[in-house]
Amino acid sequence: MAARVTASRGRLGWPGRWRAGAVRVILLAVALFAVGACGPGGIEVASFPVGTLGPAGTVGPAVGQTRIELVRVLGERNLVVRDTLTPFRPPEDALFTTVPRQVLQVLLPDAPTEGYIVVYEFSSPTVAAEAATDQATYLASGPARVQSAFGARHVMRLVGSTVVLYSWVPEGIEDERQRDIGPALETLGIGVPIPA
Repeated sequence: MAARVTASRGRLGWPGRWRAGAVRVILLAVALFAVGACGPGGIEVASFPVGTLGPAGTVGPAVGQTRIELVRVLGERNLVVRDTLTPFRPPEDALFTTVPRQVLQVLLPDAPTEGYIVVYEFSSPTVAAEAATDQATYLASGPARVQSAFGARHVMRLVGSTVVLYSWVPEGIEDERQRDIGPALETLGIGVPIPA
């Protein structure tokens, strides 16, 4: 019997081999579709919308007002802040990943990849305060600590319906001006304590 199967395979001409190959491709496609359909179902998987790694283009006037205040408090310490197109995302809980945001950067000549400040915009001061409390809890959690550099410190401030977040690592700083950013931000809005 085995000899017959081998012999019959050897007699397949070009059309027969093509049909056999087509059947294999179709079976593979059906198998891949079946595996894909067995996905996580009702489990909600976190994903970032397109373009959220950089600054959001849909921020409202509240972010503009907060930016003016940031320029003021940082300027009092001779720090210059600018808008940036550099993709940057600090550790964020789920809600923070979905709201409009603007990334700013303090100019630090000796540390050009540091000094990022993110301003998040919420629908009201109450929603911002609740979200900031959740974010503070998240920053103290294991997952956020894994996402942060070792020894990172976070400064979070409420300014109207916006939340300002700055993260930095004091040990091994490359530009001494980094030490002035946190104290400058401490004069802005209302502080959000981050649990130890």
